[in-house]
Amino acid sequence: MGTLITFLQRAVCQGIPLLYGATGEILTEKSGNLNLGIPGIMYIGSISGVIGAFLYEQSVDTVNPVLALLIPLLSCLFGALLIGLVYCFLTVTLRANQNVTGLAITTFGVGFGNFFGGSLIKLTGSAVPSVALTATSAVFKKTLPFADSLGAFGKVFLSYGFLAYLAVIIAIVCAVFLKRTRAGLHLRAVGENPATADAAGINVEKTKYLATCVGSMIAGLGGLYYVMDYACGVWSNDGFGDRGWLAIALVIFAVWKPDMAILGSFLFGGLYIVYLYIPGLALRTQELIKMLPYVVTIIVLIISSMRDKKENQGPASLGLSYFREER
Repeated sequence: MGTLITFLQRAVCQGIPLLYGATGEILTEKSGNLNLGIPGIMYIGSISGVIGAFLYEQSVDTVNPVLALLIPLLSCLFGALLIGLVYCFLTVTLRANQNVTGLAITTFGVGFGNFFGGSLIKLTGSAVPSVALTATSAVFKKTLPFADSLGAFGKVFLSYGFLAYLAVIIAIVCAVFLKRTRAGLHLRAVGENPATADAAGINVEKTKYLATCVGSMIAGLGGLYYVMDYACGVWSNDGFGDRGWLAIALVIFAVWKPDMAILGSFLFGGLYIVYLYIPGLALRTQELIKMLPYVVTIIVLIISSMRDKKENQGPASLGLSYFREER
């Protein structure tokens, strides 16, 4: 029983960065923008938060919990917003190819994170190639005081930092926004047929900018959660792994529905670490089991394509630039 509880806890912790990335990407793709730069944006969000936390911890003797929370959070959101604006300027204003732009941002984001992460490591003079922000991490990891007294329920559902619960709340809010609000209807209309939406008086460029920038900030929080909560405030270059790509895969698994992404992220988180809980596995077998999230995504994509249901498909204009003069 204890092993199962530990597995569920770790699955949730692994899934939260994926949920942030998937929710941000769903919001972006609903506007018709295919942002393959999500992995890079998550890197930039995380290193921006790390820089803010590092400078704050170095400037004070005693860490104020409120500032230790707000400074990395705002730094993360600002960094992710900037790179989201860059993506929008290139793909919406200049109409650059979205696939190439997204891949370039991913490459840039990883390099940006590694460069500044390496610079911070040199500033600390640490013999270990990492930066430890234990004081800031303690604030982000703070859990409900009564969680341990509730037994298995408290451990599985109430033993996480606030960013974990914020990820679920944001996903639910995005789901309601897309399904139940006029602004959400306008956003979906832009993603399906921007020419028709433009003719109806909807500002296509503004909608794409807002959706992509907000989606980028949400994705950036996934990177911040990974460093400050999951990794206990330790930044190490290339430590984020392929979680950004898993978040993009999760969008397909969740059939572009943020509420479905909640369950999907925890499932992916479990599949990502399940090899650790299967005894006696050879190294080759472990690597094969690590492919499970991607295999499941492919299977879901095949099944949804065979059903050919409109609600299970991506936006019709996904990845296509809009030229108003061709309307």
